[in-house]
Amino acid sequence: MAEVGIDTGSARKVDGFYPIPPEEPVMTRVHAYAAPSEAAPLEKTVIERRELGAHDILIDIAFAGICHSDIHTVRGDWGPQSYPLAPGHEIAGTVAAVGSDVTRHSVGDRVGVGCLVNSCGECRNCERGDEQFCSRGAVFTYGSTDRDGSITQGGYSEQVVVTESFAVRIPDALALDVAAPLLCAGITTYSPLRHWNVGPGSRVAVVGLGGLGHMAVQIAHALGAEVTVLSQTLNKKDDGLRLGADHYYATSDPETFASLGGSFDVILNTVSAVVDLRAYLGLLDVGGSMVCVGAPAEPLPVQVMSLIGGRRSLAGSNIGGIRETQEMLDFCAEHGIASEIEVITAAQINEAYDRVLASDVRYRFVIDASTFAD
Repeated sequence: MAEVGIDTGSARKVDGFYPIPPEEPVMTRVHAYAAPSEAAPLEKTVIERRELGAHDILIDIAFAGICHSDIHTVRGDWGPQSYPLAPGHEIAGTVAAVGSDVTRHSVGDRVGVGCLVNSCGECRNCERGDEQFCSRGAVFTYGSTDRDGSITQGGYSEQVVVTESFAVRIPDALALDVAAPLLCAGITTYSPLRHWNVGPGSRVAVVGLGGLGHMAVQIAHALGAEVTVLSQTLNKKDDGLRLGADHYYATSDPETFASLGGSFDVILNTVSAVVDLRAYLGLLDVGGSMVCVGAPAEPLPVQVMSLIGGRRSLAGSNIGGIRETQEMLDFCAEHGIASEIEVITAAQINEAYDRVLASDVRYRFVIDASTFAD
């Protein structure tokens, strides 16, 4: 607690008493890793967490996943950022302290924080559980302007303070390390599969078997769909079949597109790179939808006749809201679904970034948060 003193030499009495100045905010300083600029590697630093408010919880972070979005953001691929910036929106840990009016969580609870840390809570989108589309502007876990005007800092740190309603419960059946990537990779793939009503009888193609794709395969399989992986090569075929895929094809083979025309109801594109949309749209049956969840920095041109010819749709999907994120975690716990991970230390973050860009990870890096102070 910050000490507050009264300068009786300069203060004026009010009704015979010296006024007590307002108490200074109690900020928590924690070790973190942050990017000092878009061109520089991440480095060890110290950041401040806000004072614990009445509806806030303080979380001791145990693990933080590395998402391709972290790399895009800190390198300015999606627009200019405020630096230094600590990324990380796949956060798993335990509650260390709670505000005076907190009712959803208790000290010791296993909780997670994904991509969202605030929204207005009053607009139409928020009221229906789509806080990610808050019409007044959702506050994201890092690189976002918070309600007090500060820039949010993410989960590459020892602790985080969040509003209680933006932390979700991690079921006991999920270990914290494998649960962390579910807070982005899990919900990013679960939400569109649910929105496009994937279930028994659905024919689903997953483009790419990476951090997002390996989650999409497991979830689509658990929903009862017939699942096909479309990957550049057959290098990960054994993994894809083990995770629940029924079929696996190499997109580098021209015969793949020739033989699979009209085969799918939903194509979930998980890659963060430019793809030939016309070729993929031709794989959809009449009325099918291709949904993009990977977000390349470059635009993707589309030939409109590829859509008109089969009443096909090209769509995009973001994460889900808080309620759906909790639903996803419970679904994964029930069906034994988890991210396949490689745990690293904080000192290995920059190396991990290079390996993500080289597609050299199976399938998600997770940082051991106990190493941020090393």
